[in-house]
Amino acid sequence: MLQTEQWLELLTIWWVQGLVGLLLGGIAYFVAKAVIKKLKVKASYTRNLFDDAVVGALETPLYYGVLLCVVVYFLFVIQCEFDVKLLPKLQHLYVVSSAVFFAWFVMRLIRIRENQILKGKIETKADQTTISAIFKLLRITVVVITCLVVFQTLGLSVSGIIAFGGVGGAAVAFASKDLLANFFGGLMVYLDKPFAVGDWVRSPDRNIEGTVENIGWRVTRIRTFDKRPLYVPNSVFTQVSIENPSRMSHRRIYETIGVRYSDFSQVSAICEKVEDLLKNHQDIDESQTLMVNFNRFADSSLEFFIYCFTHTTNWQVFHSIKQDVLFKVGEIILEQGAEIAFPSRSIYMENKVPVVNVQEKFEKV
Repeated sequence: MLQTEQWLELLTIWWVQGLVGLLLGGIAYFVAKAVIKKLKVKASYTRNLFDDAVVGALETPLYYGVLLCVVVYFLFVIQCEFDVKLLPKLQHLYVVSSAVFFAWFVMRLIRIRENQILKGKIETKADQTTISAIFKLLRITVVVITCLVVFQTLGLSVSGIIAFGGVGGAAVAFASKDLLANFFGGLMVYLDKPFAVGDWVRSPDRNIEGTVENIGWRVTRIRTFDKRPLYVPNSVFTQVSIENPSRMSHRRIYETIGVRYSDFSQVSAICEKVEDLLKNHQDIDESQTLMVNFNRFADSSLEFFIYCFTHTTNWQVFHSIKQDVLFKVGEIILEQGAEIAFPSRSIYMENKVPVVNVQEKFEKV
């Protein structure tokens, strides 16, 4: 058995101190892991999701914080033993590491809360685009504040940095005008909300059409209907017109149908019955404009048009309703003894062509 003096002498050896530090760090790591595990279990029993977010955000920074403490202690022991400069001032190290780990914790907390809201775990009246914009601004704020704290701790003048930013701002803005144009274009999209993630958009000015997948600070990603990603710079949206069919209130049925000229006497009855059909159809909104009228004498048909709106805006459901309406219109035309016309041409020949006796001609020859 070693005596107390021998233990004290042994503890003065640098590698023993390092091993003790590693041992204590390992114990602290497993204790932190056990504590986090228990906190997760307790947080799962509560209805409030904020405590789940806090525990989830604290987990990784805490583990790496323990690891950093072990590494710093080991480097400090080596530095004292061999008289080498391995670490900066401890005061600076504490402030910078604390600021970085706290910022890491806050960034993870922001990310987890954003995912909770976007996945529908937290009810909110804000749309997905607004939520993404708010959390992006929060992350930028955390990064800027952390950088200022670190710079001030390391002896860099924050006021000088701000002054440099004011002087060099014009040059930077000129050099990155396209980037800034895209940034402010994205900001206008966030503020004006002409579309949101998941909306179907199209531009009559540009060849842009598809479903919005992501709205970034520089570009917006749109998935076209042939499943190709289309990356549109945000500055484009400040210069072109954008249609958002996803926000339409109704879908329109506008069709022209022609019957034969020989069915002229049935056209009036056909129009009346088709109008009654639309007024009594459960999927047609009678409160909107509803018209069935004989329109014109076409080249080979008598044309009437159907103009109405459906309750649904779903594209697939709309086409099912439209198909049902057109089938029933065809049945009405057949019930009235008429037929749907197709392109045709009538040729009238006069009977004034002189008849020549071929036999008499041959006799004369």
